[in-house]
This record gives sequence, C-alpha cells and structure tokens, in this order.
Amino acid sequence: MQPWPWWISGILVGFTVPLMYVATGNGFGISTSFQQIGAMSSPRSRLAYFRNFDRRKGLWTLMFAMGIALGGFIAANFLTAEPIEFLPASYLSIGGAARLFIGGILIGFGARYAGGCTSGHAINGIANLNLPSLLATIFFFVGGLAVTWLLGFLIF
Repeated sequence: MQPWPWWISGILVGFTVPLMYVATGNGFGISTSFQQIGAMSSPRSRLAYFRNFDRRKGLWTLMFAMGIALGGFIAANFLTAEPIEFLPASYLSIGGAARLFIGGILIGFGARYAGGCTSGHAINGIANLNLPSLLATIFFFVGGLAVTWLLGFLIF
C-alpha cells in the first residue's frame, strides 16, 4: 500500500524492453496506437500513413494502451491506502475536457512527429543505443522543464 522505491520501479520498467521484444517482437512504446486507431477508423484513408498500416499486426498496441489505463485505474483505486481521483472533477467541465482534448492532440502530434513517444525513445531507443532517441529524450526533458518553470503559471 506504499509507493515502491524509484529504483525498483525503474528496474521493472527497464525489463519491459526485452520482455516486449520476446513477447511481441516489437519495441516498447505507445504512440503507435494512434496510428492503429486511425487505420482502423479509416481503412480507405487517402493518407498512406493510415492506409498502409498493417491493422492486424498493430492490434497489440491497443491491448497495450488499454492495459496501461486499466492498470492505472486499478492501482489508483485498489492498491493505495488513500484512493487517488482517477479523473479530477475540474476536468469534467467543458473547459477541462477541452484542455484534455487539446493537450492530447498536441502530445499525439508531437510524439508521431518525433517518430515515437517519450517512453519509446527514452526506454526503448536509448536501450538500443539509438542516438536520435537520446537527442529526442533530452529535448523532451528540456521542453518539459521549460513549460513547468516558464509557462506553467500561464497555463495553470
């Protein structure tokens, strides 16, 4: 019922890289689920990005994304002494929902534009000694720090 030490969690997350390769033959990352959803939603799309995506082979990304959400929900509600609010009431307003939607679009676009999400680059890409992933991870952190310390007060 207590948080795990950071180093135990880090080791477990680190083990996901080889486990994903062994179990699925794919690298760890979540942003490909956006492409999967787009390909499933518009199978006759004019965009080669969606049209040429192998929907059957990419189905695992949706299961992975749903597992992350379900795991977070279970942990927040059943594995803590003080349940955590899964979706704060402030996001149930139109303005809160709009902020979530716009933030999700920006994050999704940025992840695909960067060729992968933070987890894909930071965990999988660096584990594979991929220099572009190292650079992407550095700039993810730089961007996060800049927003937190320079723009956060304007947004929140």
